[in-house]
Amino acid sequence: MGVEKEVVEHKQETCQEWTLSVHAFSDLTNVSPTVFLYLMKACYTSGTFKATTKFRALQHRVHQILHNSPQPGPAAFVIHCLYALPTFGIYSEGFSHLLLSALRRFLKSNIADSLEAKDLAAQLFLDIVGGFIDHDEKVALKVIEVFDVGQINLENVLCRGKGKSGLRYDSAITMLQEYIFKSIESQSFMTAVSLLEHFSIRHSGQSFLLSMLENNHFMAAEKFAKFMGKPMLCILVQEYVHRKKLKNAYQIIKQNNLQGEFSDVYHLCKESSLKKLAEKGCWDVAELKAKGNKRLIEYLVYLAMEAGYSEKVDELCDRFSLQGFPKVTESDAGLVHDRRYLNLTELAIEGIIWVDDIEGLQSATCHIEGSKVIGIDCEWKPNYEKGSKPNKVSIMQISSDRSVFIVDLLRLSVDVPDILDNCLKRILRSPRILKLGYNFQCDMKQLASSYRALECFKHCDMLLDIQCVFREPSGGLSGLAQKILGAGLNKTRRNSNWEQRPLSQNQLEYAALDAAVLVHIFSHVRDQSQPAAESNERLEWKSHIISHGDITKRSKRDSGTNKKRTSGAVED
Repeated sequence: MGVEKEVVEHKQETCQEWTLSVHAFSDLTNVSPTVFLYLMKACYTSGTFKATTKFRALQHRVHQILHNSPQPGPAAFVIHCLYALPTFGIYSEGFSHLLLSALRRFLKSNIADSLEAKDLAAQLFLDIVGGFIDHDEKVALKVIEVFDVGQINLENVLCRGKGKSGLRYDSAITMLQEYIFKSIESQSFMTAVSLLEHFSIRHSGQSFLLSMLENNHFMAAEKFAKFMGKPMLCILVQEYVHRKKLKNAYQIIKQNNLQGEFSDVYHLCKESSLKKLAEKGCWDVAELKAKGNKRLIEYLVYLAMEAGYSEKVDELCDRFSLQGFPKVTESDAGLVHDRRYLNLTELAIEGIIWVDDIEGLQSATCHIEGSKVIGIDCEWKPNYEKGSKPNKVSIMQISSDRSVFIVDLLRLSVDVPDILDNCLKRILRSPRILKLGYNFQCDMKQLASSYRALECFKHCDMLLDIQCVFREPSGGLSGLAQKILGAGLNKTRRNSNWEQRPLSQNQLEYAALDAAVLVHIFSHVRDQSQPAAESNERLEWKSHIISHGDITKRSKRDSGTNKKRTSGAVED
């Protein structure tokens, strides 16, 4: 039945294609607009394509058809079709836009009869405005734009007495203004602004602008202000600032060279942008955005001081020769905005071991294989170029209950790839070691992509994703640590340069904490005897263990399915 259905659909589509082709490549000299519209309707309603697909295909065909001598010319032919379309009911609006779009494309390379048709288009527009032809305002506006109808064309129509209203030119402008006012009353602001701009009609101004802003029609407001000129643009900037839309104000200032008029606002907007980047940990991007401006760089230094990012403070002060900034002490770095962050001493971590040679790797592997539970995380240098590939994973952190090993993947993958592959395979695929991660499936995919020649990152055994156990709605690992251990993690160094060697002490501590905190959170889960908060059930974790799993093919959603429990691996 499936094959038969496919054959039938193919025949229907072929029939539709044939019908379209007949009209696309035949002589339309003797085809009237009404007949043509009925043929368009037949083409559109046949076949099994989706409506949008059929619409685009038909639009392309109509563009081809306009080359086949429709009379009295392609542009005039489309206008006559638009006069007839209201009788086609539900197809009227869609077909109107289809014809006008096809004609717009046609006129880019074929002037044809478009100059003579301008007066016909002006007549059609006036008939729509006057209510003689039932088209909506979007079609009316598109007629004006596609045919580039000007005031002179309106004057030609009315002076020759061809307008159905019989009005003189000044009365036509009055009619046009009334039509614009009706568009404003119905909150069709973009249509109103487009007509004001097209016919160079200067509306009273500020009250209209405020009305658009109050109704959140920001694109129309900006187009209107640009049309009205610098004074209105300045009012728009002031209104954006008053409404705390600094991003919108910044864009208007930048696009229209208003930095001189709004220097304070411009810097305020830049500072707001830098603050948002700093809050996301995108310090390098923030520095690039500052473009060496001393005032903005100093603001960035203050942000780094508030975040406790001491090495960034020193780095910026040295690079830009800034004086007078106090040194950030270790106690300041641990207490930001009256919020305390975890440190390695609290987690009883005795040492951070940097692993970048064979001896260190083998020693670390032996130590880790003696552990029942380990925490794993990894870091890589962020890539801020849009559309470019992510950088290679730089380091992998593996924590036992007392020590954290930081494996230099960049160096070991070049120096001793086979030994690195073997050692990490022994750890990641061991059924006796419970591996703890936080959304570690994503990290595994990044690892596998970074080191395609290594087999160790293609599978993982006995992995427990802490995120799946708690399903923390916000705050990530830091928020979870705050909830379980009473203090979060300082994430200011998350997006630092993880490819630099040597890593700073602060980077090493940051990386170590991300892995070590997983072991302590798990200990809390395993040892707790009270029901979970806001629930009468204990937290379950064994059911979330992934065993013998191909992590690179698993999604976060199904990470809790098809589990296999290994008895005796971890004590209750």
